[in-house]
Amino acid sequence: MVVADRLSPTSYVVLGTIALRGPSTSYDLKRAVGRSIGYFWHFPHAQLYSEPQRLVELGLLDAETEPDGRRRRTYRLTDQGLAELRSWLAEPTPEHFQMRDIAELKLFFNEVGEQDDVARLAREQVAAHRERIAVYEDMQGRYADLDAVAKRMITLRLGLEMEHAALRFWSALLDEVTEAEEESA
Repeated sequence: MVVADRLSPTSYVVLGTIALRGPSTSYDLKRAVGRSIGYFWHFPHAQLYSEPQRLVELGLLDAETEPDGRRRRTYRLTDQGLAELRSWLAEPTPEHFQMRDIAELKLFFNEVGEQDDVARLAREQVAAHRERIAVYEDMQGRYADLDAVAKRMITLRLGLEMEHAALRFWSALLDEVTEAEEESA
């Protein structure tokens, strides 16, 4: 079996996506990730064009190139690739949740900015989280009854919970900042 330390989270995104959707080109991977994992796991999509070939070299994927036309490469999961993916899924996940949120970073440095920056940031975040909640609720409505994706809907539930928590935070902060501005006026 492949040494797991040679694989990155992107490696597992590629293996897992092919395991779920079947043989895929890099373009297929990009589209599938953009409609699913891309909502919560951000990375340069260029990796979806380079990583599959690396996984072929490691024996985790097979590749077939079209003989004519665009000569697209279609990647298929090997038995070794499936075993590696299953091994990774079964491993404990001791890492703490990581959030890389630009708004949170800006909020941390807010005392360096202008007085109205926090209120503007909070208003933007309230709107952004409401919009994302609407997208997720639409997805939930469209896919909730499809048995083929039922297990993946658990991730959508987590995403909705996180968006609602963020919306509560930013809404409360906006109320606090607005109230403080009114009192000082």
